[in-house]
Amino acid sequence: MTPRRALFLAVRAEFANGLPHFCPTLTIRPDARIIALYRQKQHRQEESVARKTEAMETGKADGVYFGLMSGTSMDGVDGVAVQFTTGKPPVVLGEAHVSFSKGLRDALFALQAPGDNELEREAIAANALATRYAVCCHELQSMSGYSAAKVRAIGVHGQTVRHRPEKGYTRQINNPALLAEMTNIDVIADFRSRDVAAGGQGAPLVPAFHATVFGAPGETRVVCNLGGISNITILSANGSVRGFDCGPANALLDEPFFEQPPPKSTGRDLFNPPWLDAKLAAFAGLSPEDVQATLVALTAVSIAREIERHASDARAVYVCGGGARNPVLMGAIQQALEESGVSGVPVMTTEALGVPPHQVEALAFAWLAMRCVAREPGNLASVTGAAGERVLGAVYPH
Repeated sequence: MTPRRALFLAVRAEFANGLPHFCPTLTIRPDARIIALYRQKQHRQEESVARKTEAMETGKADGVYFGLMSGTSMDGVDGVAVQFTTGKPPVVLGEAHVSFSKGLRDALFALQAPGDNELEREAIAANALATRYAVCCHELQSMSGYSAAKVRAIGVHGQTVRHRPEKGYTRQINNPALLAEMTNIDVIADFRSRDVAAGGQGAPLVPAFHATVFGAPGETRVVCNLGGISNITILSANGSVRGFDCGPANALLDEPFFEQPPPKSTGRDLFNPPWLDAKLAAFAGLSPEDVQATLVALTAVSIAREIERHASDARAVYVCGGGARNPVLMGAIQQALEESGVSGVPVMTTEALGVPPHQVEALAFAWLAMRCVAREPGNLASVTGAAGERVLGAVYPH
């Protein structure tokens, strides 16, 4: 158990007893004020359960949602408009993609590493992001035919610039208040922080959605997302769900991350151009084509190894994300599976399950927004390592 996890469990236990000891040298006695505050917290929890039950029974969270996702590739934002109805599969009403300018991309890449005047640069980039998100939402309104008044909420991931759950934080920049102002729609954002606060990795969050949409009783399926970071969801035949990051498309197999057991997550904090340059320093004679081929093989092998370790009974691998459009990478994954000992497992895109691969992540964040409105948990503790299931997201009313 890590020191951070031990501290988290100790503090949680003290609060459960109504005796919050924040450190060994500071004890707060359970006076009447603290007892009253604790009882108020219990009352709010009971009210939350009641609201959640009511939402489940009446379908109060049903409606049209927008989902927005901009991933580690930082090329733009993908958006979907989707109708959620209790007891029925989601129905996509429209989709849109809005590219980022070179200036915005450069600003986002620069924020991946420490630098001067970070707070102001982040705030300016967040405003620019919100503006692009708003453009995407207006396109979704046009594509779907639904005005702002008919949209329940926008679920927006934001742009990850730091992800350090081992230090107790994850940072997805965004200005959801500005987005709510520009669209006149409620915005739900910052989904990962609540899971991290509960001791989890904060990622991946999409396996719960994958289980809802792609799961099949009695059959083990693997859903593989190929973005800037590759991750897999294992939907087991017995109904259990696991998921974790496999690695990037720009690293080498001797990185310790690949040997870590799940739950695990990663990002550009660990895998970035300077890190890759350091690894390639000993191979100055490699051509760019050789480097690209090596990275394709790395991505394929790292995915195949994890499937062999944790889902050797998989019946199929369904790929989503931008990498699903790369036939060379898709073929490399199929070959790596054959060579790893998991032979005869077909690799295909999620189109085979009725969802275009480029829509999956945006759909997932629309679904997470719907879960927040319903006061239903959006994480899976078996995936992230959190202390339990939590309602994810912060709400910014329009």
